[in-house]
Amino acid sequence: MDLDLRKLRYFATVAEYRHFGRAAERLYITQPVLSRQIRSLEQELGCTLLVRTTRSVELTAAGRQLYEEAQQLLPSVAAAVRRVHDVDQGVQRLVVAFSPGLHVSDAIRAFASHHPDVETDVVPARWWEQDRPLRDGRAQVGYLRRPFDDSGLRTIPIGNEPRVACMPAAHPLACRQELTSADLDGERMLDVPNRRTSSLEEKFELIASGQGIALIPLSVARSYSRPDLAHLPVTDAPGIETCLAVAADRREKLLRDFLEIATATLRHV
Repeated sequence: MDLDLRKLRYFATVAEYRHFGRAAERLYITQPVLSRQIRSLEQELGCTLLVRTTRSVELTAAGRQLYEEAQQLLPSVAAAVRRVHDVDQGVQRLVVAFSPGLHVSDAIRAFASHHPDVETDVVPARWWEQDRPLRDGRAQVGYLRRPFDDSGLRTIPIGNEPRVACMPAAHPLACRQELTSADLDGERMLDVPNRRTSSLEEKFELIASGQGIALIPLSVARSYSRPDLAHLPVTDAPGIETCLAVAADRREKLLRDFLEIATATLRHV
């Protein structure tokens, strides 16, 4: 059975927003058209993907599986289509993935000064699957933080970033100048595998509402500063390695040039 990618994109948008109205606005189509497309997709697959009520939209088990598959398939297809268009139009393009809080702009500017004819784009890498853009074709190189799955990748160490404890500004520890790991014993920590949040914004909302503390990279704390949160150094917390990553079998001159320039530039940031 051939899966209609347009319908899959419509479904993924509804699954993301959990709301037909907001999804329709995002897709620039009417809500009735969107509903018909989703029903048609369910009929083609022979299973129910969404449970609709007057107030909410929930995913069935099949819907959750399809959403997971769509999140991997759709970006790869979009990247492939862009590459085809680039070849057709004679465009050279370099796409760099970056972890939240890391700034790759200095390296891109330095690269552009040497290669003004090359288009450069960036794509954010979600913190729990930082290597994904390199594997699904959306990016050729990544500026990432460990840990991530580096199988099949070549990595170049860039630096080591300290971590800070992020907590509500009203937390009893927030008045301290610095902390140790022992000070956090007994605190509910949000950055553990069984409490994964879907975004940094969600994590910070949970922290600000008093639901826990998280150890985060210093650059993330600086990039997402807000008055209801406090960030304190944890003197004995291990740092986080930052690195450039690229598929091990990619050796194009353009990519080699970017890695050389980015290594020299980012190590001095």
